[in-house]
Amino acid sequence: MPFWMRSHTDDHATSPVAAPPRPAAFLRWLRPRRAWQRWLLRMMLVGMALLVVGGIALAVFILRYGAEDRARPAAVIVVLGGGPSATERRTRHAATLYAQGYAEYVICSGGAPDGSGVEANRCARMALKRGVPEDAIIVEPDSRSTEENAIEVARIMAERGWDNAVLVSDDFHLWRAHLIFEAEGLTVYPSPAQLTDHSMNSRDRLWSVSREVLALGWYAGKTVLGLPYTDFSLG
Repeated sequence: MPFWMRSHTDDHATSPVAAPPRPAAFLRWLRPRRAWQRWLLRMMLVGMALLVVGGIALAVFILRYGAEDRARPAAVIVVLGGGPSATERRTRHAATLYAQGYAEYVICSGGAPDGSGVEANRCARMALKRGVPEDAIIVEPDSRSTEENAIEVARIMAERGWDNAVLVSDDFHLWRAHLIFEAEGLTVYPSPAQLTDHSMNSRDRLWSVSREVLALGWYAGKTVLGLPYTDFSLG
């Protein structure tokens, strides 16, 4: 048939019709057809929302708890290592507390969990520069987690007949550290390093608070399940 005698109907009849693209698997999950799939999707979304809201609420509580200085005169000041910058920040505050007469001794606690050097040694060097006498500094170089900090510090304190301490760390770390140290039978008075040193930038702070929320969840889960403390490499 000549082209001028063909109709548009003939063109549509002979032209192949392309099949509509099939949605990806994850998109099909977002548009479930079965009732159980819709229920499961709702539960997943509700669970994710609860986790986000709960995490934010926990982060706010952690920071509010850590912002308050609970330091009082004690037998010793305990500095928890936390990497080079955190250890230095915490040591500066501990040296300030020592100068103010809160305790006669300082325990520098922390091994080398990230390979950047022994945190306790870094703490001791800075404490000396900040005016803490060498004979007032006790070095605990073996621990590689907050739980190990508490175990090793409790052993040192028991040997010397001490049962209370000013506990120095960053504000976001203090609530978990306080729980762990008291689980070892110690009375601790938390004091945030941020009272003396405000050098932590916003990005590092956000990352550290997020990490602390996860660490608290891990610690709570281990406690409920009765699992042993986090042991990275204690001999």
